[in-house]
Amino acid sequence: MLLLRTRAVDAVEEMDRPDCDPARLDRTYAQFAMVNRAVAGWRGIYRQRLRPLLSAETATTLLDIGCGGGDVAVLLSRWAARDGLRLAVTAIDPDPRAAAFAAGRRGHAGVTFRRQTAAQLLRDGGRFDVVVSNHVLHHLRPDELAGFLAESAALSAGTVIHNDLRRSAAAFALFSAGALPLRGSYIRQDGLTSIRRSYTAAELRDAAPPGWTVLPRSPYRNLLILGKAHGRRAGAGA
Repeated sequence: MLLLRTRAVDAVEEMDRPDCDPARLDRTYAQFAMVNRAVAGWRGIYRQRLRPLLSAETATTLLDIGCGGGDVAVLLSRWAARDGLRLAVTAIDPDPRAAAFAAGRRGHAGVTFRRQTAAQLLRDGGRFDVVVSNHVLHHLRPDELAGFLAESAALSAGTVIHNDLRRSAAAFALFSAGALPLRGSYIRQDGLTSIRRSYTAAELRDAAPPGWTVLPRSPYRNLLILGKAHGRRAGAGA
């Protein structure tokens, strides 16, 4: 499919426009919770890569960069609590609309939401055991990726996991059909744009600095991971 041959780096998602419909945007944030649980693969990431790092005695600090509506941060906190493990989550997003929606969530004990960028948090001395993001990488221009990865690495005392879409014709076709019932939001339209903007595994390997590992995962996802040597746990993060 010619549409997907190269990254559509200049395409703009409707929900990123400052004049998008606020009611439709809120429905988009609300529906993200269902979409992410269905296709983002965070349950597997938690079990395989996050849960082994957690402890019942000592709190592990985790930063979610670009948290959007906050559903992933809340899920990680809930899963850890159900497993009897201590996890303190800080979730940041610079968009005031996302920050307001996330702050209004119910049942987010263990999660602190902030309207902030990674760069601002780094300047404030933020430091966390684990840093994650969901669906952020494809939003970045090529000249922004290296800086974002450097910031996330500097904020982490342990592991960094960036979870993003992997561009393919199959992913585009399946999401186009699967998202048809999600009406009244930007999910389908922007999801297809996101797939067009996302990296293949080979492209992400070429774009990432040395030390980062790209792991393709099903369904149609890339994990970009930086693992550091185990050391003393970080503090509360800010």
